[in-house]
Amino acid sequence: MFKDKPVIALGIAQTLVWASSFYIFPAMILRLETAFGWSRIEVTGAVSLALFLSAIASPFMGRFLDRGRGPLMMTLTAFLAALLLALVPFVETLWQFYLLSALMGTMWAGCLYDPCFALVTRARGREAKSGIVRITLMAGFASTISFPASYYLSENFSWQICLWVFAAVVIFVTCPLMAWGASRMEKEERSEETSAAETVKEKAFIKLPYFWFLAFAFACISLLHGTTIHHFLPILSEKQVSAEQAILLASLIGPMQVAGRIVMVVVEKRVSNHGVALACFVSIGFAILVLSSAGNAFLLLALSVAFFGAAYGVVSIIRPLLAREVLGGANFGAKTGMLALVYLVGSGSAPFLGSLIWNLGGYDLVLASMMGLAAVGLLLYWLARRSAAQPS
Repeated sequence: MFKDKPVIALGIAQTLVWASSFYIFPAMILRLETAFGWSRIEVTGAVSLALFLSAIASPFMGRFLDRGRGPLMMTLTAFLAALLLALVPFVETLWQFYLLSALMGTMWAGCLYDPCFALVTRARGREAKSGIVRITLMAGFASTISFPASYYLSENFSWQICLWVFAAVVIFVTCPLMAWGASRMEKEERSEETSAAETVKEKAFIKLPYFWFLAFAFACISLLHGTTIHHFLPILSEKQVSAEQAILLASLIGPMQVAGRIVMVVVEKRVSNHGVALACFVSIGFAILVLSSAGNAFLLLALSVAFFGAAYGVVSIIRPLLAREVLGGANFGAKTGMLALVYLVGSGSAPFLGSLIWNLGGYDLVLASMMGLAAVGLLLYWLARRSAAQPS
């Protein structure tokens, strides 16, 4: 692992950009509500807007990858996302916060997992899995960094200084690592031979029903993850869990993601990607069921975090791998960009949709809805595999 320097550089860069640019919002949601006097719906609406813009921008970012401009794109978007984060303490009105969030979401499309994994897959083809696994083993600790670090910095200094520290980390540490690692990875790019018939099919992938089944199955996962992450601290607050225990539980999500990925590496020769995907949907549904019924029992809440974190950690790996299995490898940047668009629409809907449902019936209704969504996602994934296996 330590000999693969591009993967190490990208793994550290992904860890820091996720911690500093993405997880900082769910980690700071309660402080932002207090500092600006905005409602939860207003704050999560800004995050949803960011994710929607990220979805819209993803196919365009995929085209940059296919043209060999991934390293520049990833570095520049990470740098701009950090600058936008540093401007948040200066906002005075809600529309300014929404503007910064929208611009930041556009930058996410160029520097988070989707472009990174597409770059690795494009560069290493069928050998990409080990690189993706190693990157996610490191980046799985992003939330573990973000939640406690933001709590400590905000409590001992101020929430403004907290955001500036995270922005500085991206500019001075993440961006150099991103530039170097992505450039080295790009030099490994290998083209794969594709038959004429397959090429025609690849160009028409948007018309394939199993593309949309797969895309919406992933979108269900993104809805579940986005709702859980952005509402996790408020859910625990409603359950009257102490702030210290809530931060501890949130910090465990990252290590559980890593644990899930380690288990996947151990069993990968005995379990197919298809079997792993089925297990992920079931585990996420079970985790939400436990979270719904746990009350404020710490051990049950920790069990929920363990199943949820482990399952979602594996999803991050198998998404590009399943996309390759079902859709093929040609024009992979464009395909993953379109899949990311649908995925991020789901993720973008999650914070705001969760707030709306909470406003209607509290977090009991939110969690019940999420359990139903896990079942829908499992069904859509099964339909995607079944449709793809049928001769055209």
